[in-house]
Amino acid sequence: MIGVIQRVQNASVEIDGVLESSIQKGLLILLGITHSDEQADVDWLAAKICGLRIFSDEEGKMNKSLLDIDGEILIVSQFTLLASTQKGNRPSFIEAARPEQAIPLYEQFIKSCKTILKKDVSTGVFGADMQVKLLNDGPVTILIDTKNKH
Repeated sequence: MIGVIQRVQNASVEIDGVLESSIQKGLLILLGITHSDEQADVDWLAAKICGLRIFSDEEGKMNKSLLDIDGEILIVSQFTLLASTQKGNRPSFIEAARPEQAIPLYEQFIKSCKTILKKDVSTGVFGADMQVKLLNDGPVTILIDTKNKH
């Protein structure tokens, strides 16, 4: 499971020109699910992201987590994070999980984040053609891969 975490001042998802969801200060999470992912990946990644100390404290140092600032999350599924570009110029997505496997894991990730944060989270729509808008704060963008935990 791969998460691209972006600290944002605000972010939103539109589908066919209609606002699907939006957040203010918090994290935009682009989530890629592989065919080898399982519940342990979901639990580890949700806990890691919600606990990341990437928000500024009173001294301007990154010492606060999403929980500390009562921030919001927008979760967007994005299978293209699993693109392999080793051969040729057309990316291969062979590592991406098929929808029948990915959707339950995506839904479990959403549920895990809600449980940790003790509030609702915003999402895109799995498999939809989405337009994602964000105002990256910092910018702070972090890549986390559950298969590379060290």
